Amino acid sequence: MKLWRSNKPNLKRLNEIIAVLNKYDFGFVAIKIQLKSKIPLIDHSYEYESIEELDETLPVRLRQVLQELGTTYIKLGQTLSTRPDLVGDDFAREFSKLQDDNPPLDFKLIRKVVESELGDRLENLFLEFDEEPLASASIGQVHRAVLNDNREVAVKIQKPGVEELVKTDLSMMKFLAKRIDEFIPPARNYNLPGIVNEFERSILKEIDYIQEVRNINVFNNNFKDVDYVYVPRTHAPYCTPKVMTMELVKGTKVSEVVLHPQEFNPKLIARRGVESYFKQIMIDGFFHADPHSANIYILEDNVICFLDFGMMGILDADFQENLAELFIYFMDTNVNGIINQLMYMDILEQDARSRSLKYDLTDLMYRYYGTELKGIQGGMEDLVSLMRKYGVSLPREFVLMARGIAMLEELGLQLDPEFNAVEILKPMTMKIVKKKFSPFKLVDFIKDNIFEVEHLVKTLPHSINRTLYKIEEGKFTLEVEHKDLERISNKISMALIISALLIGSSLTILSDKGILILGLPFLGVIGFTLSAILGFWMVISLMK
Repeated sequence: MKLWRSNKPNLKRLNEIIAVLNKYDFGFVAIKIQLKSKIPLIDHSYEYESIEELDETLPVRLRQVLQELGTTYIKLGQTLSTRPDLVGDDFAREFSKLQDDNPPLDFKLIRKVVESELGDRLENLFLEFDEEPLASASIGQVHRAVLNDNREVAVKIQKPGVEELVKTDLSMMKFLAKRIDEFIPPARNYNLPGIVNEFERSILKEIDYIQEVRNINVFNNNFKDVDYVYVPRTHAPYCTPKVMTMELVKGTKVSEVVLHPQEFNPKLIARRGVESYFKQIMIDGFFHADPHSANIYILEDNVICFLDFGMMGILDADFQENLAELFIYFMDTNVNGIINQLMYMDILEQDARSRSLKYDLTDLMYRYYGTELKGIQGGMEDLVSLMRKYGVSLPREFVLMARGIAMLEELGLQLDPEFNAVEILKPMTMKIVKKKFSPFKLVDFIKDNIFEVEHLVKTLPHSINRTLYKIEEGKFTLEVEHKDLERISNKISMALIISALLIGSSLTILSDKGILILGLPFLGVIGFTLSAILGFWMVISLMK
């Protein structure tokens, strides 16, 4: 096992993890995954001896474990809070409480990172650079600064050692997830190795600030013609994988607007926020995956400004069209349509037309909407939970989108209790569906697949001629694969042999000739005995 060989930092970290698990009554996990002999555990009388014994305190205690294990595990919990389809609603709600606020680092360490990354002294790079941070989290902290051209900026700096810590913890997570999956069967329902792999992709993007710069630039391009959405500009010469410099946004958090709306137009903000988010999903296919109130600021003239572009969702054109159709069925409370569309999108299996699913979907529709639909109102999130109940694995983007819509609509209702999201969503979805059936769509399809069409046009006549020639010459062969044909034929042969023995033995006994045993012909008795043994063996083999 590589973990134990010349790898003291990992062994030390594993010891820390085991100690925290013990502290919150998860010590049995270390025993189950056979780590007790490798790691000296503190003697402890475990309240829980197996995963089956865990009670309603499980989500709370697991959140406490993640909080205490630090940066990477907090980020794991925060990521899982957006995926109720993977961990369930109880865990998702509890993990959403995880906080990654950290005390700021000594400014000397921050200065060292900035100068190392940007290749010059701080005084040469900036006219001003505040030593006190605007915000500090576990991965990085943000400082106000002024560029040499007098532009005011926010500089996000990654804390020293974060990348190494994250990679070490990811290695440990993979190790533990694999062993838990191997030694604790009930935990396999959560597919922990798959969760860790997805988290790895997410966290490695988050600690690469250049990726966030790219996201901001794409988002800015998508909204360049929308005057009610503002996207802060980045400054490329001052951006590296560990330092990101962007325009300092001065506005009001939307959560404060909800509490003190006097200087704003809450109804207009509600409409603009949801309209801009539906545009991201339905038109751009590139959406903010974490649009909670702390990441949305309101500027002058009720302009919306999204912040924190570390986690984004991407939808292709086909998925957008299918999503538009799903929304239409959803808004029309068409249960059969929803099921058929989910199957068409390969989210549900073809055999998923169960009555219980239909009943649950019908209940979901009428629980929320009754006779008049005014909004999605958390229905998409409940649809995600319902799919989890039936063991359906949903695409990551689908879940992030459902969560984002729920956040924005809830915010819209806080700003305007009469807010109607359907008034915004329905025209947008109908526009997409009409575009799908437009003649221009066919032209676009041919244009996008011109080379495949050209290859098909070239090869199709030759393929047809070759097939017709083979049929005329009698050389056309059809290969049919029979699974387990040999095993089936062997059983048929054995059945015929047993039948022959039974018939032969019966005729021998009826003849009443030859050596007799207990008044019966010896060969007949032997035949019946052998038939009974072979028949019993065949029945056993069929039951396997």
